[in-house]
Amino acid sequence: MTSVGMVPTSGLREATTHNAAGVDRLPEEMNDMKIRDDKEMEATVVDGNGTETGHIIVTTIGGRNGQPKQTISYMAERVVGHGSFGVVFQAKCLENGETVAIKKVLQDKRYKNRELQTMRLLDHPNVVALKHCFFSTTEKDELYLNLVLEYVPETVHRVIKHYNKLNQRMPLIYVKLYAYQIFRALSYIHRTIGVCHRDIKPQNLLVNPHTHQVKLCDFGSAKVLVKGEPNIAYICSRYYRAPELIFGATEYTTAIDIWSAGCVVAELLLGQPLFPGESGVDQLVEIIKVLGTPTREEIKCMNPNYTEYKFPQIKAHPWHKVFHKRMPPEAVDLVSRLLQYSPNLRCTAVSTSLHLFACDLDINCVLEVLSSCGISGCN
Repeated sequence: MTSVGMVPTSGLREATTHNAAGVDRLPEEMNDMKIRDDKEMEATVVDGNGTETGHIIVTTIGGRNGQPKQTISYMAERVVGHGSFGVVFQAKCLENGETVAIKKVLQDKRYKNRELQTMRLLDHPNVVALKHCFFSTTEKDELYLNLVLEYVPETVHRVIKHYNKLNQRMPLIYVKLYAYQIFRALSYIHRTIGVCHRDIKPQNLLVNPHTHQVKLCDFGSAKVLVKGEPNIAYICSRYYRAPELIFGATEYTTAIDIWSAGCVVAELLLGQPLFPGESGVDQLVEIIKVLGTPTREEIKCMNPNYTEYKFPQIKAHPWHKVFHKRMPPEAVDLVSRLLQYSPNLRCTAVSTSLHLFACDLDINCVLEVLSSCGISGCN
């Protein structure tokens, strides 16, 4: 595997000369950082909560389609994330020493778990892999689903914070490498699986700080969108929420993921969220400050049922003024193509990934890094 300091490139030198020391130290620095939430198969059933440090969970896998049953034991090591969904903890398999992440969510016994159904369909180098799952019960007779996932040590969110702490911008080669993999993952889930993620944000983009491989995670909000069938509008984390959702649209498309990913790309370039709204309404205000007031036609494209058009007329802020002067024009152009009010005018995931792959600073460097992740540049 290739570490950051070992990435060979001629194009990279020019982009990182002013902050090479910080780049070389990234794996060491990232491994020293504490993992925490900054604000933020037929399964067997086992007893106990299983998230306490040192707690051992024993479960059985296999036993179907002629496969032999196998007992696996996990030792809970530490909580690495939590939220309204439940908790994610790091654990070690006692049989082979492998480190995994176990996502534990309260399961309504009346329904199938949509996240589990989705995860069973996924198989892509830029999507976190489901190893297996099991159920656990508590003394209160609560049922929890435990998804055993591959463990990836860091997130794009924390990589951004790392560079901010050093008072540096993320090297452009890494921005493009991360963006390429993000849109490659979206292209896969949108076109191959037919799923909309509905919660794209830096915290849900895992990254290996040594190889720079990015993996999309947390499919708790993911859903197959069926044309003509309504969906909830209050979805997606605020900073990354597409404007059609703010306008209350219930018949939206996978273009909401493209908007969110565009916000992530902008954040990679800026080092901070592009639209840091403090509330749902303020989120729209932040968007209007940059994109200007949406036209009647754009509002109709976002939500045909929205009838209130009384907005103060604000002119769009030029995109080249949003970013610093030395920002390459193709990077600014890409963000502007992703962050369009009209969902149908946003770039698709596949066209964006092809664009990023074609115009990279040093394609040989990118190919080498992708190869170290086991990723082919053309699929």
